[in-house]
Order: sequence, then C-alpha cells, then structure tokens
Amino acid sequence: MALQFHNTMSRRQEAFEPREAGKAAMYTCGPTVYNYAHIGNFRAYIFEDILRRTLRFCGYEVNQVMNLTDIDDKTIRDSIAAGMSLDAFTQQYKDAFFEDVDELRIERAEAYPAATDHISEMIDIITTLVEKGIAYVSDDNCVYYSIDKFPDYGKLAQIDRSGQRSGTRVKSDEYEKDSVADFALWKAWDEADGDTAWDSPWGRGRPGWHIECSAMSMKYLGPHFDLHTGGVDNMFPHHEDEIAQSEAATGETFVNYWLHCEHLMVNGKKMSKSEGNFFTLRDLLDVGYTGREVRYLLLAAHYRQKLNFRAPRNAETNAIEFVGLEEARTVLRRFDEFIRRLREAAASPDAGLDDATSLCATAESAFRTGLEDDLNISEALAAFFDFMRDVNKALDDSAIAGNAAELVLTTCRKFDSVLAVFDLDKGEKEAPAEILALVEERQQARQAKEFARADQIRDELTAAGWVLEDSPAGPRVKRT
Repeated sequence: MALQFHNTMSRRQEAFEPREAGKAAMYTCGPTVYNYAHIGNFRAYIFEDILRRTLRFCGYEVNQVMNLTDIDDKTIRDSIAAGMSLDAFTQQYKDAFFEDVDELRIERAEAYPAATDHISEMIDIITTLVEKGIAYVSDDNCVYYSIDKFPDYGKLAQIDRSGQRSGTRVKSDEYEKDSVADFALWKAWDEADGDTAWDSPWGRGRPGWHIECSAMSMKYLGPHFDLHTGGVDNMFPHHEDEIAQSEAATGETFVNYWLHCEHLMVNGKKMSKSEGNFFTLRDLLDVGYTGREVRYLLLAAHYRQKLNFRAPRNAETNAIEFVGLEEARTVLRRFDEFIRRLREAAASPDAGLDDATSLCATAESAFRTGLEDDLNISEALAAFFDFMRDVNKALDDSAIAGNAAELVLTTCRKFDSVLAVFDLDKGEKEAPAEILALVEERQQARQAKEFARADQIRDELTAAGWVLEDSPAGPRVKRT
C-alpha cells in the first residue's frame, strides 16, 4: 500500500503524492502562547508528531513548520491584565511549551516562527489583497477580507453560502461557524491594545489572527505546499480564512492535503474549566504520571476519532481517578518487561535467527501497512502486540537469543521511531547507593543462611519502592 491520508478538502482517502519527490512540506498550527497548553492541544500535537514520524518512516524528508501565535486578542488581553509586556508575557509560555514538547517526546519541527517576527510579511499580503480589490479599508482604518470576492469561500468546511447575508463583518479573531462574514486582516489600534501596535499603510494597528498563518507558512514553505494540519476546531474559520486570503493573493492552490484531528473528550464531555475536567500536562506530572504515559494514551486512538480521557471522581473521596493513564502505565510496563527480556536474551549464545528474521519481517510489514492507511495507529499497535506475544513465547522456550534477540531489538527501534514510547536506550533505572547496599547485604545474608534477615531486607526494599528479582545473572532491582 502507498501512503494514504484522509484529505479534509475532498472528504476521501487519497494517495500521498508530494510536490517534490521524496520530500514532504508540512505546516502545523501551533499554540497560542497566553497560557499553558492543555492535553487537548497536545492530542493534536502528538497526532502531528506521529504524522511527521510516519513520513520519515516511509522514507520522506520532512520540512515541518509550526507557528507560535504570540499576538492575538487573548495574548494582548492577558498580558495587560498581568501588567507585563507582550514579549515577556508570551515568552514564559513559549518556554513552557517546549518543555512540554520534550517531556512528551515530540520531535522538534524544523522552524517555529513567531507571529510578532513576521508583521512585515503579513502587511505585504494584505497590501496585495487590497490592491486586487479583494480586501478593503473600513471607515475606522481596519482592513477586511471580502468573502464575496472569493467564490470558493467555504470549500474546506463545506459551507453552503446560499442565503447567507453578505457585507457583515467580524473583527474578533475567533468566531462561530454560522458567522460567515468579512473577517479582519488588520485591526486599527484602540486603547484595549495597550502598547501593542505596528505601523502600516492603514495606520497603527496589528494583524488579525488568520493572516498570521498564511504569512508564516508561505514564507517558509512557499505559496503551495503539501500538508496542513490542525484540530477540527481550526477548520472554520481559521483554515477556511487561510485558504481564501492565500489563494486570492497568489493565484495558486494553497495546500494539497488537509488533515484534522478530532477533539479530546474528558469523561465523555468537552474539556472545560467549568466542568472541572481541564488538565495541563503539568497537572498530570504533578500527580505522578510521566510524559511517556500521557503520550501513549493520546496516540493510542486514531486521530480522526474522538478520544475519551477517562478521569472520573471517586464518589466517596472526591479524588480524581486517572483510569486511562493507569491503563497506559500498565501497557508500558509490559513494553519495558519485553525490552528487558530481550536485553537479557541478547547476552546469551545465539539461537533462533531464522525464526526471529521471519517474525520481524511480518511485524514490520503489518506495522507499516497500518501507518500507510491514514495513520491507522490501532492496526499498527496490533501488529506490535502480536509481535511481542510471539517473541515472548519464543523467549519462554529459549528459542530466541543472542543475535536473534538483537535483531528483535533493532525492529523495536524501528517501531519506536514512530511511537516513541519505548526506553530502548536506557537500562534499568540506576538504584541509589543505599538501595544497592541493601541488595548486597541481602546477598550476604542468603549466603550466610540468614534467611529471616534476607526476607526483612526484601520487605525494606519494597517499602522503599523497589522490587527485587533474583535471576541467573544475580539479583536485580527496579522501581515499582
């Protein structure tokens, strides 16, 4: 199967054919840096990371651009409320975003342009649209895009414009789907903007949100590129407006493939602060979960399906029980145990190379087939689980060892180039000196046949959060 994606524009699955052979140019809508990104945002960013990694797995050279929206209604409003300059206010959330990206093992994009660094590019596009008669200057020196001048307006969101009243205007950056209206490209300065303003041919002011992504994507990827992604909530008005202003300005098709990620639900409801089901990554790290566990939970469902993050409150204690994350933790422990067994087997004499070669080839083919089918992560993970079951059985029978186990580890590394949830380059977490001293004391107690003391030390290790396992190679401890 060739790599295929569900293209939102056509509403059908299409074979991926990049504009330049062997290369994939991709723009992803990044964070608005007025607060910490929440796990709903990161569901989209992890989908985009899986897309990026799949493209590379399939042999493409990827050029990904993700914007940082550091100028819009919310960043201005909240920076003024905080008594901070716009730059200082947004910088703290830019830094936090990259910390979260690293914690979730999301690969860095090739470029992260910030909107405030590209005002001149935005003004250039707006000027072109005004000169073409597609945008107009209002009485209050704002510049609006006239959607009546772009007959294809609504083609992405499939809006039926018949019966829609033309001539109305929307100045706000974000608006509802039924507000089909001329939208602001440039906003004249007013007191609510504080010190935030730039000079333009239409007077002091600032850009609207939608023009920002057109300017930054086209600067780094050109006027016509392969892939544009984001959450389904970005489809209208944001992506629709991007298409209208970009294609009207250049006369070219803006993007060939549009991919949109569905919402993250929490306990079956849309995430909101009023529902008490609003979580940032930091909230989850603070209660003891890891970025790896959050990543696995967020990637384990197909990107075009709603994902329910299960975190009910206990009726008696009122404490939140993170059911989904506990299940993710259990799965990852199985992965870790599998990798540990393979490492141990790799240290033994060679055995079963032919069988391992066959198992690896079958698993890799099934894994690739799943990914090529519009990032069918369920099929890809099923291929890995089947592989892990079969290899574990062979390990039980001592039928895979030495170079065969090394081959299996190499295949796992290929899978992890997409999944990024294994810990292949890490051994058992190094125990502190006092724990290792207890392990050594227990060994000595067993050799001296002081079994009561040996059992007591095992209990002390358990109480300290360490599991002790006896193996032919000697005792081993790992975190519970």
